[in-house]
Amino acid sequence: MERSEVFLKSMDIALAVISIVIAYLLGSIPFAYIIGRRSGMDVRQVGDKNVGTFNVFRHGGMAAGIATLVADVGKGAPAVLVAKLLSANELVVFAAGVAALIGHNWPVFLRFRGGRGLAVVIGVLLALLPIEMVISAVIALIVLYFTRHVVWFGIAMFIPLVSLAILFHERISLIAYSGVLPCLAGLAHVWTTRHLSAQQQKEAISFWVGRKASSGKGKSV
Repeated sequence: MERSEVFLKSMDIALAVISIVIAYLLGSIPFAYIIGRRSGMDVRQVGDKNVGTFNVFRHGGMAAGIATLVADVGKGAPAVLVAKLLSANELVVFAAGVAALIGHNWPVFLRFRGGRGLAVVIGVLLALLPIEMVISAVIALIVLYFTRHVVWFGIAMFIPLVSLAILFHERISLIAYSGVLPCLAGLAHVWTTRHLSAQQQKEAISFWVGRKASSGKGKSV
């Protein structure tokens, strides 16, 4: 192998590693914690103690919840886009999406205690399948409005997403990724809620919008 080929291969490996590290660090930014603090609470100490969007909605109110949702979705999409800029390898791009999810769930900035990654998964897949993700998100929001159930929200989002990916894309790898990544978030949900009390587990799958953070309680709207 010539020196130029060795150099190019080394550069590819270096860029792949950089992409994954950047994705993990982006995912690790604890927006739910930061926004919760600005709303007068420590999201790790209320509700199901999840450092994620739904817990902020329940105990921080509408504005804080929407801000967290946008910020967490915004972690996933740039992680993939940066990987695309740095590497032409599809596996590196996919790995960056997984790294962002891992960063969110086990963030270095909060001693590896984070969320469950649903919003980050939405951001990752929004960067890869934008039209399909928007359509699926609209369907899921309608389901969430009527059911107030987080699990049904996830199912209503990702089954249509995979179906649309099958209809409009021929890349088996992308179709498989659009199904596997949400499953990883689902496994994270099971893993992080298994030790919770019955009441906390019930809250972990419920959705409501709290009126104010300081009360620690919310009222459905």
